[in-house]
Amino acid sequence: MFYSLILLLAFLVVMVSVGVWGMRKTATLNDFFLGGRTLGPWMSAFAYGTTYFSAVIFIGFAGSQGWNLGLNALWIGIGNALLGAMLAWLVLGRRTRVMTQRLNVMTMPEFLEARYGSAHLKMISAVLMFVFLVPYSASVFKGLGHLFESTFGISYDFALIVLVGITGIYLVLGGYFAVTLTDFIQGFIMLAGAVAMLVVLMAKAGGPAAAIAAAGSGYAAAAQGKSPSWLSVGSLIFMTSFGTWGLPQMVQKFYAIKDERVIKKAAVITAVFALVIGVTAYTTGAMSHVFFTPESVPRLASGGVNYDLIIPTMLTQHLPEALLALVMLLVLSASMSTLASLVLVSSSAVAIDLYKGYLHPDVDEKRSLVMMRVLSGVFVISSYMISKMQVGFIVTLMSLSWGVLSGAFMAPYILGIFWKRVTKAGAYAGLFAGAGTAIVLFFVLGAARSPLASSIAMIVPFVVVPVVSLLTPKTDGETVRRAFGS
Repeated sequence: MFYSLILLLAFLVVMVSVGVWGMRKTATLNDFFLGGRTLGPWMSAFAYGTTYFSAVIFIGFAGSQGWNLGLNALWIGIGNALLGAMLAWLVLGRRTRVMTQRLNVMTMPEFLEARYGSAHLKMISAVLMFVFLVPYSASVFKGLGHLFESTFGISYDFALIVLVGITGIYLVLGGYFAVTLTDFIQGFIMLAGAVAMLVVLMAKAGGPAAAIAAAGSGYAAAAQGKSPSWLSVGSLIFMTSFGTWGLPQMVQKFYAIKDERVIKKAAVITAVFALVIGVTAYTTGAMSHVFFTPESVPRLASGGVNYDLIIPTMLTQHLPEALLALVMLLVLSASMSTLASLVLVSSSAVAIDLYKGYLHPDVDEKRSLVMMRVLSGVFVISSYMISKMQVGFIVTLMSLSWGVLSGAFMAPYILGIFWKRVTKAGAYAGLFAGAGTAIVLFFVLGAARSPLASSIAMIVPFVVVPVVSLLTPKTDGETVRRAFGS
């Protein structure tokens, strides 16, 4: 408890200090949302990596996939590093940076409006982001509140107030500058905590070779000869890797880079970061078979495995207090970095896309910046209120958000930066086809098969958009020239 409180207080002081520093460097709306498009490779890479991985991978996802897939879960981490991180930067980074600067846009809805000449497309996109990102951020607050309650012995409500206060201060004051600097700090905490956690657990199991062997034999005994299907593993890799290619909070990182020279360096740094985090998280999850048997694994009242308690129980029982405190800080860092990006993008949907871009396009820069700050605070408080209510549907909505948002935006965004022939009707068709497919398949296939539903929802629009685009009138020539250059 002593080490945990000391580390927590130091962490919170640093976060507030960063917010105050960031406020001095934030004079315009562009500064607040994109850091003035001046970020170098290290800051950009860590901003992408820390937003990519939240507490979900260390607590729920590593526990469930490590127990169900054993060491096969490592393929998810490798796929995330190579496809979700490195390939995303190399394929999308340059085109996105150049086109968004050429069109003078800051958000995904603004990009869709400028690329396809449709204000209504921007409005629909902004509403979709608001609906599926704000409850997602509320679920992050909820998870952190329970983490603080169990670790520090303080009430859930007080834990939420502390988290809301700190996140609100450094985000509202400093904007994207503050978020990226805290991401940079939090990234190193995540790397140190993840590696130390795995090293200690492997030492407890008799060393790396013995730990890997024990994890494999333990999984084989628990699986009773059943091996995971290629479809389940493949859909998990596809969803968690290519899903990032269409998420607004991830794509925003490409908008903010300093210049094209940043991209290759950032791609390598992000890939290494993702590989370390992914491999350590999923290896830790697979090692649950070293420390638990099918009889001793944490279970629900109904008798099913309680995946959310596998990793916390294992760490509490087998890590020393000082290292456990570092791991708690690791989980906090992973969650706060993701949360800050979610709130920033959610608030932009109203302040930039709806208010400034749709309702009052003539609003001045100073008023827009004030509104962005105010809305960031409002969304943080709204997330707190929903978290405090502990509404059950948040969990369902969170699992839906990845598929809905990636399905809706990925094809219109990616095809739009590479292919001049995409039309406004094609973009509309792709957006509705992706979001609709994700929602329908989620309920048809069930929450347990949501990775497959999300993967299909991402693929369908890549068929729909070209077909509709070839059958509908071309986009205005001037709009295409502005996007692609003369």
